[in-house]
Amino acid sequence: MKDTVQLQIFKDFDGYSPKYHFFKNSLFGQIKDSIPWNELAGCLPAENTGPGAPRWFDAKGMFGMMFLKAYLNVSDRQLIERFNTDYSLQMFCGKLLAEDKQIRDYTLMTGIRAYIEDHCEWEQVQSVLLNHWKKDVNNSHVLLMDATCYESYIRFPTDVKLLWECCEWVFEKQLFRLCKILKTKRPRSKYREQKIKQLIYFRKRRNTHKETLRRRKSLVYLLEKGIEQLQQIMDMFRGECMRPEDFACLRTIKKILVQQTFLLTHKPSELKDRIVSLHKPYVRPIVRGKENKPVEFGMKVHMLQVDGLSFIDKMSFRNFNECKRLKISVVKHKTVFKGTTQLGADRIYATNENRRYCTENSIFTCFPKKGPKNHSKAEKILSSEISKQRATVTEGIFGTHKNHYGLRKIKVRGEKREKLMVLFATMAANAVKIAKKRNRVEPAPKEKAA
Repeated sequence: MKDTVQLQIFKDFDGYSPKYHFFKNSLFGQIKDSIPWNELAGCLPAENTGPGAPRWFDAKGMFGMMFLKAYLNVSDRQLIERFNTDYSLQMFCGKLLAEDKQIRDYTLMTGIRAYIEDHCEWEQVQSVLLNHWKKDVNNSHVLLMDATCYESYIRFPTDVKLLWECCEWVFEKQLFRLCKILKTKRPRSKYREQKIKQLIYFRKRRNTHKETLRRRKSLVYLLEKGIEQLQQIMDMFRGECMRPEDFACLRTIKKILVQQTFLLTHKPSELKDRIVSLHKPYVRPIVRGKENKPVEFGMKVHMLQVDGLSFIDKMSFRNFNECKRLKISVVKHKTVFKGTTQLGADRIYATNENRRYCTENSIFTCFPKKGPKNHSKAEKILSSEISKQRATVTEGIFGTHKNHYGLRKIKVRGEKREKLMVLFATMAANAVKIAKKRNRVEPAPKEKAA
């Protein structure tokens, strides 16, 4: 009885429970205080209070779950399971669960991502956060920039694998299924014979160029015939028993067939917008030219950084030349901060056009000097320091995002959803930096000796 009374007295002390004080003094609480929740909630429409089951989270809670997803670097199921048992995560999202309640819908994060995707743009969310954090930036006149690729979670693409995946979808997942449902006879095909040959091809440790070419020609012929047979059944029964997703996938397979037929007689460099994944048709090969990984399959991102604070200039699944983004990046930096007087970038940005632009706008760069004149001693020191910051801080943040914020291999499907994952991972890393910077205790000034 005494323990109950003491707990109740302590719980009512200062109007809050002990858990709330523990949360406020933890890193989670400091991260929450660094995020402008009301401004973020304004990016989404007002909550619908009409008929239907109530939502688990409001706008603030949805953004909170997206931040937690990136910060904890766990799967959707693991996030829901931890949310049910961790009061700090519940306080972070502003949703304290009752003792006898828990979230059983493990597809909740999919719905949250879809809702944010439909009603919000990533540029709008980033602008709200940067305008709130810019007062914590010290050296806002120094702008660093670089590009990287965040890879999508797909198997390494080859023409044989892609063609066989399309054949499996057309025959086993659609043609045979529809014939069974509609009780019609299967059309004749060489699918079973080709399946045996495909298994033999996959089991070989190495295949010659002639064997691979022969396999590709056989699969192109098989896929063309399978699409024709599937189209006949669809025309006969007016597309019954097929979902909208199936029609979208069939359009992608038809485009893959056209591309693979073209590649049989032409060089791969002559083909534009090459599809490398059936279930992620928006992914394109990004040629990076690195020694250990010359080609990456995912999203290319041009990242800007000011005093350790990262923000995104451009995200695209198609390759682009980042050196042409220098002028636009300087203008974007000026809209948020005061302006750029020092710029750090690697040598790919050091074009004559960019050099002229920086000279006209009185921007000091770390580019190598052209002509007979050399840098002065002070300019050499400043250029070396800017280059060091770009090579360590900017390059290091890419590794931090990939190793600790879930961007090693992006598993969600959808072009816009992958961009949201990159955005919230970048903003979560920024929120941690801002929280630690605000929590840093400055040393007290020493008293002067008499």
